[in-house]
Amino acid sequence: MMMEKFARRSRILLAGAAMSALLLAGAPAGAVTPADTLVEGFAIDDIISMDPGEAFELSTAEVTGNTYDLLVRLDLSDTSKVKGDLAESWTVSDDGLTYSFKLKPGLKFASGNPITAADVAYSFERAVKLDKSPAFIIGQFGISGDNVTEKAKAVDDTTFQFTVDKAYAPSFVLNCLSATVASVVDAKLVKEHVAAVTPSADYKWDNDFGNAWLKTGYAGSGVYKLREWRANEAVVLERNDNYYGEKAKLARVIYRNMKESSAQRLALEAGDIDVARNLEPNDLDAIAKNADLTTTGAPKGTVYYISLNQKNPNLAKPEVRQAFKYLVDYDALGSTILKGIGEIHQTFLPKGVLGELDENPFKLDVAKAKELLAKAGMPDGFSVTMDVRSKQPETGMAESIQQTLGQAGIKLEIIPGDGKQTLTKYRARNHDIYIGQWGQDYFDPNSNAQTFASNPDNSDAGKSHTLAWRNSWDIPDLTKETEAALLEKDAGKRADMYKDLEKKILDTSPFVIIHQQLEVAGLRKNLKGFALGPSFDTNFVGPVSKE
Repeated sequence: MMMEKFARRSRILLAGAAMSALLLAGAPAGAVTPADTLVEGFAIDDIISMDPGEAFELSTAEVTGNTYDLLVRLDLSDTSKVKGDLAESWTVSDDGLTYSFKLKPGLKFASGNPITAADVAYSFERAVKLDKSPAFIIGQFGISGDNVTEKAKAVDDTTFQFTVDKAYAPSFVLNCLSATVASVVDAKLVKEHVAAVTPSADYKWDNDFGNAWLKTGYAGSGVYKLREWRANEAVVLERNDNYYGEKAKLARVIYRNMKESSAQRLALEAGDIDVARNLEPNDLDAIAKNADLTTTGAPKGTVYYISLNQKNPNLAKPEVRQAFKYLVDYDALGSTILKGIGEIHQTFLPKGVLGELDENPFKLDVAKAKELLAKAGMPDGFSVTMDVRSKQPETGMAESIQQTLGQAGIKLEIIPGDGKQTLTKYRARNHDIYIGQWGQDYFDPNSNAQTFASNPDNSDAGKSHTLAWRNSWDIPDLTKETEAALLEKDAGKRADMYKDLEKKILDTSPFVIIHQQLEVAGLRKNLKGFALGPSFDTNFVGPVSKE
């Protein structure tokens, strides 16, 4: 397996002799990576597109966070706040509707083109008009393709103005603008690569806003620039010497697609990679005992869950939804495949977020589950499928759940696939059961509440593709409660509203939330400045250096 991976690396077209040497087949054991290059073993098979207006996967978020800039970015010293990125300052109008951002002077894209407020406005326009998965983060403020050029506009070269439809809490608006969909693209460069489109009932614009090109291209201004993405092989970043802030310490970063924990550990021990990112408990323990290696970790605002598609009539029965919550061996998972990388957590808001409910009421109870299945008219169980990304911990979790479901007569067929395959099927609502992870899009309770407890239009043509929508869960009352919580200005009252929503999701939803992720990494001790952030788009590699 390892030799197959080394051979495959040699096909990746990369610049530089040091890079080529690193990726040649048959690299000797004990080799070290180049002094100016960070190499990470990472499961990146979920990447579908590099366009920040389209990308909505966790791996892509990390790449985007390091290659694109935003108006504002999460303040890692205090995650209840944001700090200026491209924006030097901002003000909010007295009526709470208009946000005016002043850009820092002398900003440039990696291309050398100047960054202006017109680039910011174009970035918002293209994200909204493309209307891909993350567009709702901007669209929820009453922004549409028809009004975006008036609601998100350049007042002059250095002033960008954003007008929302309601007087939301400013922290909510600013947190949303720290999401990767609000990344600022080089308008001049993107417009050189637009493709003509024939307008239709589903898409009324005459061009693709450079989407086809940006799926693999790059038009940003971050500390690194995207050199290349080869699906299921590697992502290569190079230092952006036009970056406005402190320049990256290393010349390049390579993310090698490696899904197996043992392969990552062996490559780390051999010196073929500098960082291993998807370690299982046994491999994590082995690395911790190695004098040449060390480990690091950070709690993530990410929860793992299984979801039941309500288009399946068996899964749509309330008693069946409840039975599934008693057919997960949470304790066994917590002490085995999740040990050190996850904490049992059954509510949709991760710990540390306003309104988080710290309650885990469900335990494995096969007798209770059988009783519920009998009430649903299926005392002998039924057959069903689960789509599973072929990596850990998802595979191990699925196998454990398959075994406990079987104790109640439910025959589960596991359908493995890479991240792109399983996500595409899930987003099309063509699954029975899906197991996956959901990370916050921004640091506000609405991020998770909106996706787990809101579904404004349950039709296949619905535009708000929340997790509730993906699982065909029609919940008009909960949707209204989610909207009301968003507008509550009093923090205490707002927290109580989210706790109430979490209790209802626990009791009635098609979601079985299992644990909150603790992201861990193994690394070589010569690395300096490597740290994991609270979200995937805050795993910054700019400060990393080597001794």
